[in-house]
Amino acid sequence: MKASEGAAPAPRTAAELYIDLVMRSVLDVVYDDRENQLSGTRRGGNWPVRAHSMIGPQRLANVAACVRSVLERGVPGDLVETGVWRGGATIVMRAVLRAYGVRDRSVWVADSFEGLPPPDPDRYPLDAGDTHHTFSDLAVSLEEVRRNFGRYDLLDEQVRFVKGWFRDTLPELPVAQIAVLRLDGDMYESTMVALESLYPKLSPGGYCIVDDYGAVPGCARAVDDYRARHRLDEILQPVDWTAVYWRKVAQRG
Repeated sequence: MKASEGAAPAPRTAAELYIDLVMRSVLDVVYDDRENQLSGTRRGGNWPVRAHSMIGPQRLANVAACVRSVLERGVPGDLVETGVWRGGATIVMRAVLRAYGVRDRSVWVADSFEGLPPPDPDRYPLDAGDTHHTFSDLAVSLEEVRRNFGRYDLLDEQVRFVKGWFRDTLPELPVAQIAVLRLDGDMYESTMVALESLYPKLSPGGYCIVDDYGAVPGCARAVDDYRARHRLDEILQPVDWTAVYWRKVAQRG
């Protein structure tokens, strides 16, 4: 028998335990709630009634892992999510900063807080017929998201809320560098505007995460079009059945 066989696993740190508890709370799996336990919440495939995120445990763990990675490697920049719903992923971002005592980075929480915009097929033909704007459950107010941060004692000066349509807010977003950029805008327009506005600010070694790549064809096409136009050849890594991410390579000459 090898010496390592049967050995107890290394104890988890207090920071790891705290982050795990926040993630479990965001997903509303700390209670004996069979509706959540047995439904698509476990794979990020439904719109839960009570949870603060719909992205599921794999995607939420990816968020935490990417933030930890940039902290460990000293990749400069803030953390940004475009399209936040009830705020769950950005709450986890802020929790990771809290867990490791990081005070010099901000979490940018960008959303219309009114749902998704009607499609603009003249400018973005691939959004023609998109119905996301008709789903009232996707419209979560800024006040509700702020309250959700407060429930975790994470509402402070390191959380920056950006309200408005992405076409109006993201091009002027006053962030100099980004270490983790997470896109969850569903539509071609929302995804493309976020990439055009923010990807140039993503630091080399930082991560770009796209939530809807496998679920919404318009989102996937926006990512593919942007990457082809800018000759980005980093390999898309799958997170789960829909999300993908990649790590930005060093600046090209």
